[in-house]
Amino acid sequence: MGAMPTPHAIIFDLDGTLTDTEVTWAEVRRDLTSALGRTYPEHASVAMMGMSTPEWAQYCADNLGYPGTLQEIGDRVIGGVADAYAAGRVRLLPGAGDAVRRMAARGPIAVASSSPPLLIDAGLNALGVSALVEVRVSSETVGFGKPRPEVYLEACRRLGVAPADAVAIEDSTNGILSAAAAGMRVVAIPLEPHVPTAEALALCGAVLGSLDELTDEVVEALYRA
Repeated sequence: MGAMPTPHAIIFDLDGTLTDTEVTWAEVRRDLTSALGRTYPEHASVAMMGMSTPEWAQYCADNLGYPGTLQEIGDRVIGGVADAYAAGRVRLLPGAGDAVRRMAARGPIAVASSSPPLLIDAGLNALGVSALVEVRVSSETVGFGKPRPEVYLEACRRLGVAPADAVAIEDSTNGILSAAAAGMRVVAIPLEPHVPTAEALALCGAVLGSLDELTDEVVEALYRA
């Protein structure tokens, strides 16, 4: 049996990839919007996917009428999602913990997420893989959300790998565009109902039906193409 090629770093998105928090974010924002006597438009969830906290807080202020400073808006929404994690109301996607463990066994891994650090930690704790993921980068810390590439570039920098030697695991259009712009290979695992655009999926080296399909063979095939 030949030696395995040098392990390539794997960088996971969190929301919609490992945990189904997109539903939770929408529920929290919908409740806050309703409390203001306004209607929460469904397209708002799609528009805010991948945005950093200051970016979506600004969106909530401009488009949903949220009062207060951007810090206050962000704290209210993040607090609602943190409460949902604490109450066990956030759905962990099937096979998520095992997928992280499989990839950690082959090489370094990281999380590059638009969630704030508090919620990245909460998600990894809920999955039981916190000890395996030392590198965690929030788009808050790099100043730009997805589809800008900074969050993935910073994750690669902290891992000490070139973007070309790293694979992003993503579910959304903005996430795929972010990783592709960083120069990484991308594996998409779409999560209904917010399926990536055909243009985004065309940038991916593989499109899988579930996290259970994320294997060493899939990763290695990306580097043989």
